[in-house]
Amino acid sequence: MHGRRAGGSEPRPARAPSLSFRTFRTARQATHYVESGPADGPLMIFLHGWPAIGLMWRAQLEAFAADGWHCVAPDLRGFGASAAPAANEDYAIREVVADLGELHDQLGGGPAVWVGHDWGSIVAGAVAAHAPERCRGVVLTSWAYFPDSNSLATLVPLVDRTIYPADRYPDGQWDYYRHYTTHFDAAVADLDADPAATLASIYRPGDPDALGQVAPTATVTRDGGRFGGEHHAPPTAADPALWPAEDFDVLVRAFKAQGFGPSCAWYTNDAANIAYAREAPDGGRLTLPVLFVNGDWDAICTVTGNHQGDPMRSACADLTETSLPAGHWLPLERKEELVQTVRTWLRGKDLQFVAGERPDRGR
Repeated sequence: MHGRRAGGSEPRPARAPSLSFRTFRTARQATHYVESGPADGPLMIFLHGWPAIGLMWRAQLEAFAADGWHCVAPDLRGFGASAAPAANEDYAIREVVADLGELHDQLGGGPAVWVGHDWGSIVAGAVAAHAPERCRGVVLTSWAYFPDSNSLATLVPLVDRTIYPADRYPDGQWDYYRHYTTHFDAAVADLDADPAATLASIYRPGDPDALGQVAPTATVTRDGGRFGGEHHAPPTAADPALWPAEDFDVLVRAFKAQGFGPSCAWYTNDAANIAYAREAPDGGRLTLPVLFVNGDWDAICTVTGNHQGDPMRSACADLTETSLPAGHWLPLERKEELVQTVRTWLRGKDLQFVAGERPDRGR
């Protein structure tokens, strides 16, 4: 692989690189992760969101590993085969960033390109804000960067009140988030009632007709839960265009083993996350290259036609925004298109380098 430029246009092998599954342990944590590509290649770290595991990035791992990148996708704490502490406060972003700092050091500690989706975008932004020396660039999908942290206090003031009048939808599309803070045990029990149906019902492709309409997430409290009075997901077949069947089985087994409690606890640490965000240098302003990929049909997290992207635009000195015709599950809905979008951005920002090189940290 030496002498080949990662992210270049050279022919890639027809056979996808293999994936390896490993677990990294320290005294404070255990992180399971998926790995692919040459160990001496430039590092790219993929961070999933809720409710996912590192394997959701299979298509991107295989594509960038074939380009010469050393690709790693951890199961974040509380997800998959990684450790799941008992206390809700153990899922504050500070703890997740500490996990990733230890893993990154184990992987060599050289500046990486961090790629996030959903909560993974929140974590990638926090890594860039608190430890910019660990980053060459950051790719955020389906969730904008908020320098003041991701929290109800940050999100609710940005709600589009033309869709969500305050008297009827005080928290807008974020009512489901509020529900975790007010009815945590009941919310988790509904999700745990049938993990396979829960996950299949959540992972649906985007619908352009949903734009401008009230999202189901805005009425969770009013409905008595995500699934209403039934308190369990309706029978739903998984969509193989999003998750390959074998990977979806791994996802279901993970949530059957862990339950949804640990992953839902991520929503319960607003105060701690705000305090942590305010410790970042320069108010969390990012000077390194940032790519944000918006889902055109993402009724909850789109930054088009509203103010949700304004904090990111103010806080990122080198921001590239683009979009793909997808809903919230953009990395699964538009697998190859996302790869090509990131490749184009990497070339434009000169973030690729020769495999085997070890550039100065913070370059």
